[in-house]
Amino acid sequence: MSNVICLLLATLLHSCPMAKRLQDEHHGTLNIRQIPKDMIFRLKMAAAAEHRTVKGFILVLIEERIQELEKKGLLPKGK
Repeated sequence: MSNVICLLLATLLHSCPMAKRLQDEHHGTLNIRQIPKDMIFRLKMAAAAEHRTVKGFILVLIEERIQELEKKGLLPKGK
């Protein structure tokens, strides 16, 4: 899905209570503890350097790594 379509859908979802509930069903929460403070600082700096939020930066990293593992045949292909 293109970024423009994703942005439009996200905008619509935030303005509709029922859509928001449906959106929440497809998202989870992940808490990571005991990350060294210097790594957190470097993470924030790297995200800022790419004009992203920390969440956005981490999601890109995760997606790229998963795609690498899928290409190597170590993970089944995703959607």
